[in-house]
Amino acid sequence: MEDTNKKVLHKENQRKAFTKEEVFKYFFLICSILSIFFLLLICIFIFKDSFGFIGKIGVKNFVLNDAWTPMNVPASYGILPMIIGSVLITAMSCIAAVPVSIMVACYLAFDCPKKIYKILKPALNLMTGIPSIVYGFFALTVIVPINRSLFGGTGMNMLSASILLLIMVLPTIISMAEASLRTVPKSFYQGSLSLGATHDETITRVMVPAAKSGIFAGIILGVGRAIGETMAVILVAGNQTRLTFNPLKGIRTMTTNIVMEMAYAAGEHRQALIATAAVLFIFILLINIGFFIVKSRSENNG
Repeated sequence: MEDTNKKVLHKENQRKAFTKEEVFKYFFLICSILSIFFLLLICIFIFKDSFGFIGKIGVKNFVLNDAWTPMNVPASYGILPMIIGSVLITAMSCIAAVPVSIMVACYLAFDCPKKIYKILKPALNLMTGIPSIVYGFFALTVIVPINRSLFGGTGMNMLSASILLLIMVLPTIISMAEASLRTVPKSFYQGSLSLGATHDETITRVMVPAAKSGIFAGIILGVGRAIGETMAVILVAGNQTRLTFNPLKGIRTMTTNIVMEMAYAAGEHRQALIATAAVLFIFILLINIGFFIVKSRSENNG
């Protein structure tokens, strides 16, 4: 009799557990579907007006035109200066941030004493959560005056914005790279040392290549944050709509152009700003695809 009761209770517990698993399974399924749904809504909103506007004025007059004068008659909606500005600032910041981030991640994962790690790791996590406007005020009060004293001018230029973005993307890339390095089996490290490699050679030639998948993911997140940053950049970039490759000149990015003019834009002007958002979306998509291709090729060659 007791055995029968135990079997009945066991079946009831299994049924309850199965029911909870089913509920959570469908809950997460709904969340996944909603994520895709909202992404589609964003794409529809951005591209619905963008394609019509770009088709009306032409891709050449929009993407390859360097004159942004929406208030003139006739108006000109060339976003080439903003595209170049976004690409240059992102490239300058990430070219410096990637090697520094990998080196810091290697230090934290393999060489950092525990006492120092307990201070550095929370500090990095705190940097990740600092609002971008706070970074902007820091750059405005520290980086811009130093830039102005060294190179003259106002100090609000491409170089100041790049240094600011460099500081902002470091915590993201470092955290992802360190986490990836820690997932590499310790046997890789021990095996390399047993074959005669030094500590530094093991880290650079064994551990980092083994963790390249996570490092690439961190780089993608860092580039995405850099090219999409708005409020911090708007304070230090100068915000001049001009085509220049001089890092000591002020420029305007695509995101800052949207933020600065969307409040009073109407008609074609508003459509031009939405089309700018579509170009930015395509840029980020192409960057992700490019990193994915590079990652796939490196894994196949490895």
